[in-house]
Amino acid sequence: MMHKMIVANLAHRPLRSLISIVAIALEVSLILLIVGFALGMLNDTRSRQKGIGADVIVLPPGSSNVLTVSGAAAPVKVADIIAKLDHVSAVAPVVMQMSLQTSGAPELIYGIDLKSYESMGSPFRFLEGGPYRGPNDVIVDDFFAHSNRVKVGSNIEIMNHTFRVSGIVEHGKGARKFLPINTLQEMTGSRDKASAFYVKLDNPANASAVVNEIRAVPGMETYNVRSMSEYLSMLTADNIPALAIFIKIVIGISVTIGFIVIFQAMYTAVMERTREIGILKSMGASKMYIVGLILRETSALAIAGIILGTVLSLAAGAAIHYRAPILPMDVNLAWIGQTTVIAIVGALGGALYPAFKAASKDPIDALAYD
Repeated sequence: MMHKMIVANLAHRPLRSLISIVAIALEVSLILLIVGFALGMLNDTRSRQKGIGADVIVLPPGSSNVLTVSGAAAPVKVADIIAKLDHVSAVAPVVMQMSLQTSGAPELIYGIDLKSYESMGSPFRFLEGGPYRGPNDVIVDDFFAHSNRVKVGSNIEIMNHTFRVSGIVEHGKGARKFLPINTLQEMTGSRDKASAFYVKLDNPANASAVVNEIRAVPGMETYNVRSMSEYLSMLTADNIPALAIFIKIVIGISVTIGFIVIFQAMYTAVMERTREIGILKSMGASKMYIVGLILRETSALAIAGIILGTVLSLAAGAAIHYRAPILPMDVNLAWIGQTTVIAIVGALGGALYPAFKAASKDPIDALAYD
């Protein structure tokens, strides 16, 4: 009986019900899309770092525990020192530089020595073109090429310099753009400097021993040295304070939207159904029955909004990723579950006051209401 009443009440006011559902769908979409893209880019970064194939990473003193994007700060000759240590097979110095694309979006550019960089794992898999032919050549990955409609021989702007695309490689090996290390050093005014050193070992099981050995080298006590497995484990939202705060802000705004819309919708519904509530109470309906009726209506709206919002988010994410593969989206079941709980709690919170206001109405006054 109650379920029929809930459906009838929602169907009686289709426009208001639709607005409430769309508002909750917007709340869900806001969380899933924005947080999904933020986590997707973070997971993509972790995947691309893993794809380099190194076993140990060495960062300059004072660098971030998570990422170093502030230019080159360590002498490149550090690579020669590390290369002489036990169990070290190869060392690749890399210059990392954060820049802005012509669209204004930030991007991380790697300056590499191609031979040493490829010695970390499998060589680049060239889909088109080949390695550098000169200092003004650039290698890009297939995601960047697809998103920007770039082909071998195309000219692209990097830090106000024009470069020719010499090759397009399969994505997943660090950055999306690779310049000769000497070129990026000259562009950033950091000749003979590097931002990081990737280290390949004879056996990954020796990573802890090599980490301790590097830290014991005179002058390298303050370097940030970690095994690659430890480094990758730190690439999470919790270890990036700005990202964690950003996610909380997005969730807060989303919950506020859902709370306000549901509060307004249910409060207005209660005012319009004063006489109906009086009839129910005169027939013996308890206060908790009235509260339960309002909250169940709210739950029905919330569930419909969650389903709509999830479907729209997945569709929008897939469409965006198809048009711009460099924007990965990570929508997993865990986040869908968290978003569902957040949306339902926010909606029920918005309906609590209208529900208790309805339950507290005097049946005589309610029946006399016109």
